[in-house]
Formats: sequence, structure tokens, C-alpha cells
Amino acid sequence: MSRVIVIFVFLSSMQTIGAQSFSIESVNDSLSYLILTTDSTSDRHRLPWHVYQMCTGDVDGDGSIDAMVGVVKTTRFDHTMAKRLFIFKNYKGRIRALWMGSKLGGVLEDFRFSHGKVITLQSTTDGRYAVMEHLWRKFGLGFSRFIVANVSRDEAVAAFEAE
Repeated sequence: MSRVIVIFVFLSSMQTIGAQSFSIESVNDSLSYLILTTDSTSDRHRLPWHVYQMCTGDVDGDGSIDAMVGVVKTTRFDHTMAKRLFIFKNYKGRIRALWMGSKLGGVLEDFRFSHGKVITLQSTTDGRYAVMEHLWRKFGLGFSRFIVANVSRDEAVAAFEAE
């Protein structure tokens, strides 16, 4: 009897996780929709900015896939048009903002998700580049380490692509 209960619990937890995917639908240069599709639902989140990139992965370590979306916009505290990184999650079949970062240090050029970490390619105001690793820290991304720092663009891109 306990074997049946264990199997039932296992199957029940599998149904809770379910299949999900995030995608981007671009309407024009300044309007896109982030779309979450699960086994039983579909949700759309309006992104009224230029979207330059999207990738997915379990950023916060909760076992659910999150969407990392790169947008170009200003923020309340930074009035410069720049690349920003926003992270969204599946909350009961609905798209919810997990983190909407205004800055990660330098000038964000590119990002990717690799082995549970967000890797960023960033430039500095003096024309140098860095590749950084960021981990989820309770309420947002936190700096973990420099992969390379104070290097040329070519060196930074090579390090970024190697991670």
C-alpha cells in the first residue's frame, strides 16, 4: 500500500510542475508580448519597449523556468535609453515580474543564462569591457564574480561566448 501512495504522490507532484514555455511575439519595434504557455493556460504580458533578446532558465532556483527579457528603455532613476534586463516568472499560469533591473553595474551589452547563472557582457565609460556572473539573491540578481574585467571588446566577447 505504501508503494501506491508514493507513486501517487510522485505523479501528483509531476502534474503540479507541468510543461511550460515562454516566447516573444513582436508586433513592431516598440511593442512585443511575452507569452507563457502551459499545459492548461496561456498568458500574454505587454512589453511596450524594444525587445532585443530573450532567454529562459531557472534563475531563482525554485524549479520553474523563468524568462529573461532584454529591453531598451529609460527608468525612473536612469533617464538614459539603455539595455535593461527584466526577469519574469510563471505564477499560477500568469506572467509576473520577478525582477526589473535598471542596472547591473556597467553598461549592459548582452546577457545569457548558463549553469544556473546570469552571465553579462558589460562595457565601461572608458571603453573597456567586463564579463560578469550574477546569482539570484532573495530579491534580485547579485554580483558573483568577474569572469574577465578591464579587457578589450574582442577579449570580453570571447570570454562571454565561452561561458
